[in-house]
This record gives sequence, structure tokens and C-alpha cells, in this order.
Amino acid sequence: MASLTEFSLVEAIAVLTRTPATLTALLRGLPNVWVRCNEGKDTWSAFDIVGHLVFGERTDWMPRVRIMLENGEARPFDPVDRSAQLKENQDLEQLLDDFARLRRENLVALQALNLQHVDLTRRGRHPALGVVTLSELLATWAVHDLTHVHQLSRVMAHQYRGAVGPWSAYLGVLQCTGHSAPQATELSSPLPPR
Repeated sequence: MASLTEFSLVEAIAVLTRTPATLTALLRGLPNVWVRCNEGKDTWSAFDIVGHLVFGERTDWMPRVRIMLENGEARPFDPVDRSAQLKENQDLEQLLDDFARLRRENLVALQALNLQHVDLTRRGRHPALGVVTLSELLATWAVHDLTHVHQLSRVMAHQYRGAVGPWSAYLGVLQCTGHSAPQATELSSPLPPR
């Protein structure tokens, strides 16, 4: 078993494979109060978060893997617009379906690369972070999923922040402030860029 700091492609794929079903189980068919409400100005709803994940499947993870394998450090990754999903006009059911389909396609493409241990040390250039390795990119993909699953639970819990009354003192999800900063493009974001 890998330690907490070692990357394992098999273990990362195990998380990446489960995220679409997790989101579907959590969100499909819920009333709008759970999926369309956010935490206030410049924050995302569950709908926005799923849209962001769909956009990432289209433009971020596998394109960056290919850039890294084909160009190494010579060509920086294209910046990611973290709020591009806000310009899309789909319903949640379609976004969940798109996410599941795109993730399936991306994982098939990733596995078809038949990456070996030496490939995971290949280097690329992030536009803000500088030199990164393929294993770091793939580990980030898995942790990015977990970050947004965490964010989803926090955004949804926020909708009942007043309804729980004094129990709010015991509900850590209502005390969490991660990811509440306004979202922007990757290079101008106050959040660490992806």
C-alpha cells in the first residue's frame, strides 16, 4: 500500500472512477434549493461545481497530460478559466450525464497511455506554478475531485445553516470557510491556480 505521500495511478483512478456516481447519488433529482443555491456573493452552487468539473474534463486534465507527454517543459499548459461553466446553459441532469461520459472517456484514454513509473516523472510547465511532474498532475486531478465533493457538502449544508439552530456550533461543515473566495481565471485568481 502506498504511503500518504506516494502517488499510485491505480489508487488515483479508483477515486476518479467513483466521482461521477458519487455526484449523481448526491445531487440527481434534488429540489433547486439544494442544487441552485450558493453561500452568497461570488460563491458557487452545486450546479456551478458540477459545471466546473465538466469543463475541467473537456479542457484541463487529459489535454495537460497530452501536452506534458508530447512537449515536456517546452510548452506551458493552457490556463484554465475557473468560471467558464457559468457561461453554459444546461440543466443539472445533463451536466451529471456529461460529467460521467467525459470522465469515462478520459479514464479510458489515460489507461490507454499505459503509463509506466518512469512516465510519471515526466515534467511539464504550469503557467503559474512552474515545473510540475505528471504524477503531481494526476494526483491533483484526484484531489481536485475530493476538494469539490467537500465543497458540495459545505454548500448544501449552508442552505440549512439557520434551520439547525444552536446545533450549528457542533456541525463543522457549517464552520468551514474553504473555497468561499470569489472564483476567477486561473492566472488572476486569489485562490492558488490549477
